[in-house]
Amino acid sequence: MPRRDLRRPDQLRPVRIERGYQRYPAGSALIETGHTRVLCAASVEERVPFFLKGSGTGWVTAEYSMLPGAGSERTAREAVRGHQSGRTQEIQRLIGRALRAVVDMKALGERTIHIDCDVLQADGGTRTASITGAFVALVEACASFYTKSGVFPVRDYVAAVSVGIDAESMPLLDICYEEDSSAMVDMNLVMTGAGEFVEVQGTGEGRSFSRTEMNALLDLGERGIRELIDHQKAALGGILSWLPGREG
Repeated sequence: MPRRDLRRPDQLRPVRIERGYQRYPAGSALIETGHTRVLCAASVEERVPFFLKGSGTGWVTAEYSMLPGAGSERTAREAVRGHQSGRTQEIQRLIGRALRAVVDMKALGERTIHIDCDVLQADGGTRTASITGAFVALVEACASFYTKSGVFPVRDYVAAVSVGIDAESMPLLDICYEEDSSAMVDMNLVMTGAGEFVEVQGTGEGRSFSRTEMNALLDLGERGIRELIDHQKAALGGILSWLPGREG
């Protein structure tokens, strides 16, 4: 059965990343993957958490939130409820881990980069879009203090995508909310430009899955992530796209 939006099983949703979307953060990007839209900002603070003071190393941390009107039904702001949901905490920790995996903390120096990911519109894949867009904001932020004689703090690219297996046992790339809610298997992948996985979150929602199926999902996700990295490079443009991994 064809997908509702007529995509091929191995096709990403339309991707658009606009760098420098906000005026005040050191780095920012608006990422759109299909109907999912996430605003990512990176702010630089010239200090580190207490446990890193005097260490000469920096830190990258992330916060994630979904605006009340992001979904089909309004959800109350978590600040009003007085606490973050377990889902929110899980996602922002994932974003932080994904970005720290490609950051040289010594090259960052005693700075903290705060990543804020706000979901403006949700149609599945908000956590993976947040990671992919936040990377662009991170590179832009690091470029604001980088000196050509030094090591650029971001060592490699990193992006993320969702994959799944539908009721007809078809592996699908970049599943939207409708596909996600009915998927037999749901998986989120985070991978670097070097092809190394940072995170693999896979769950048999409707049934268990085989090693062969898992390998098919990993292959599908890898191809999708490489395409997303191409979108990141295009969004960064010019010299910024060459800075990750640069030494001197």
